Amino acid sequence: MSAETSELTKVDSAVSGLSSSPPADKKHRRASSSATGVYNINDLEKEGKELQIAKETQKLNWKLNTSPATVDDKEALKKFLTNPPVKKIDLHFPLGLEVTARNLKGVTVKDALDAIHKQFKKKADDELDLPVLAGFEWDKEESWTRLKVHQKKEGAPSGGSKKKKNKGGDDEE
Repeated sequence: MSAETSELTKVDSAVSGLSSSPPADKKHRRASSSATGVYNINDLEKEGKELQIAKETQKLNWKLNTSPATVDDKEALKKFLTNPPVKKIDLHFPLGLEVTARNLKGVTVKDALDAIHKQFKKKADDELDLPVLAGFEWDKEESWTRLKVHQKKEGAPSGGSKKKKNKGGDDEE
């Protein structure tokens, strides 16, 4: 028995030089990668700061079930959805659906459209009563932390690239 114990002691002494815990000069976790000037919506509510929504969202004429990449005005996608910019905001639909747009560097119009598209991308055009985004509305009396999503029947006619479905041949009989 004592012979076995001495062997174990040798094994233990070999391992004792190794430290299983991390070194003492432990690095701190990196601070969040949020940009300066980007707020938490709850902090804005406590301070009573008002939100302004980018007006460009009303002119996008974007169908909810298409990719945000199809939007003609690419510059509008880069703009912050709200002023001052926030890290996350809830988007509330009239029928009760709520999606959250997040971006630690400030939620942009594209972030909001991406969040909406994720919910509607599997829906066919005829499944949606109001398939086009009309804009967003912020009603501080109802809820400080979310925007109402407004939809409309059709977008204004745009002379853009509408017909991209039949890439192959037209003869499908």
